[in-house]
Amino acid sequence: MFKKQTIRDIDLSGKTVLLRADYSVPVENGKITDDYRIKQSLPTIKFLLEHDVKLIICSHLGRPSGPGDDANSLFPVAKRLHELLDRQVAFATDCVGEPAKKAAASLKPGQVLLLENLRFHPEEAANDEAFGKELASLADIFVQDGFGVVHRAHASTDAVTHYLPSVAGLLLEREVDTITKVMEEPQRPLMAIVGGAKIADKIEILHRFIEIADFVAVGGAMANTFLAAQGIAIGDSLYEKADVPVAKDLLRRAGRESQKRPFVFSVPHDGVVSTGIDPKLPTRIVDFSTHAIADIESYPKRVLHSASHVLAHEKILDIGPFSGSFIAGGVQLANTVIWNGTMGVTETVGFQGPVGPYSHGTDIVVDALLGEFGHKPFTVVGGGDTVGYVESRGLVKSFGHVSTGGGASLELMGGRTLPGVEALLDKK
Repeated sequence: MFKKQTIRDIDLSGKTVLLRADYSVPVENGKITDDYRIKQSLPTIKFLLEHDVKLIICSHLGRPSGPGDDANSLFPVAKRLHELLDRQVAFATDCVGEPAKKAAASLKPGQVLLLENLRFHPEEAANDEAFGKELASLADIFVQDGFGVVHRAHASTDAVTHYLPSVAGLLLEREVDTITKVMEEPQRPLMAIVGGAKIADKIEILHRFIEIADFVAVGGAMANTFLAAQGIAIGDSLYEKADVPVAKDLLRRAGRESQKRPFVFSVPHDGVVSTGIDPKLPTRIVDFSTHAIADIESYPKRVLHSASHVLAHEKILDIGPFSGSFIAGGVQLANTVIWNGTMGVTETVGFQGPVGPYSHGTDIVVDALLGEFGHKPFTVVGGGDTVGYVESRGLVKSFGHVSTGGGASLELMGGRTLPGVEALLDKK
């Protein structure tokens, strides 16, 4: 149960509302290429407009160099909001100062204003009190709905709440409730599929998953560090040498846990290797457990030579077919799955569309999660690369919950408090 007040718990009538959204979306040549985060904010916006508020929205986008960084302007977001809401969305050329004050003062009930990028000002990330106070001066109520930023104490997540009654939006409530429930009260068996590049980014959740999950499967470049920790040759693969002791510690802890209860901690048994990510380069499959090559029909033209291990100039770029099938088998037994991180280099464009030669491991895991092999668990998807992959395949609506926050979801799963949530009013 969400313990903070939401927009359902506060009198909104006739108020000016400052809404913090997370509109850090990809923009190319002035056009938004993925509007998932914008669409997820619509239920909160529509609820507020149904109460006839004057609505001011603030957000960041990317990592701007400073004011006037057109590549990171929120103007394209204002245009997209106008299309999605089918109503005019005004745009202020700054988030503070005269442009913001003048635009806010001209608002009428039911109208929407989007402020320019908060991070054009370094005071935002510095959680500057004066900057937060100036933002707060534009409104009567503050609503936090940017789940992707609540793990950071910034002016628009913390300082602003010192000057306005502050409550949660519907997206923030749903994100926190869903993730908290699957971590604390999952329908078991609970499985965690964890990928990505660095163990350091996910030490806390790996420890927590070893503690609470029934099956943990590791993939992606992170798995290379676990392989190195087991003494397996990984060639020129991306890995974190400094994290090898951490990987060894996690493997030891997983081993102890498996002696106390039914528990599986799976590191890839095989992998797809090549000399680079160019899709035209030949690939082959190495069996890490026996150092033997598995030549399968799905790679008939790509296995051009063999060796018993990953060569010095080769990189592991995906989990192999056995590992993918093993994880898919685990999914068949799970009732709840938390998936964070792809299993390989999924962004490589292949020969026949967006699925590249190093996304097959992720593809078979996705097929399992979608119930293609008979059983479909409730799945929570998190992490920027994972969500991006799901969106690119048009599968967002096929999962139980697709999170809008990468770092925030990781910290919440890891048991940390989120400053942007803690700053809100408690339920009475």
